[in-house]
Amino acid sequence: MSSTSSTSSTGIGTFTVRPLDPLKDAELLHRWVTDPKAAFWMMQDAGLQDVEREYMRIAAHEHHHAYLGLHDGEPAFLMEKYDPRYVELVGLYDPEPGDVGMHFLVAPTDRPVHGFTRAVITAVMEELFADPDTRRVVVEPDVSNKAVHALNEAVGFVPEREIDKPEKRALLSFCTREQFLAARGVSV
Repeated sequence: MSSTSSTSSTGIGTFTVRPLDPLKDAELLHRWVTDPKAAFWMMQDAGLQDVEREYMRIAAHEHHHAYLGLHDGEPAFLMEKYDPRYVELVGLYDPEPGDVGMHFLVAPTDRPVHGFTRAVITAVMEELFADPDTRRVVVEPDVSNKAVHALNEAVGFVPEREIDKPEKRALLSFCTREQFLAARGVSV
């Protein structure tokens, strides 16, 4: 993944992504992951050092990466990219070449912008598919997170089945490059 990449095709502004700095970005992340709106992130009771440790662990991992997403230059979302052969989904499905796992979290706000979260997930998917080796994006949100299921469907994800992870019951879903483009109305 590039150190930064831009897309303005969402109509809401410019999104850029940069590698997360686990120490410099920890206070910001701590506010985001402990916010009540981030309940599905499962870090509600985390202290600042817990957040630092978690993102230092991710930074040191060969197959898991975290990025800070900016909207018009301001921190706006967190994106994680992982290789499901080694992280999160080991033994829970049969990975295919080109599978990339993804998590994203939009920063909490008191002034929501209509369509913003959909623009973020679209920018995240564009970033993932910018890598020609990415053939399919894999997600495993909590089965009860109906809002993210709707967002996932809007960008082309198709649920496959429910799976049991150590921390949750999850809805395993996939989105190919073609499904993403079709959901955006782009001919393939």
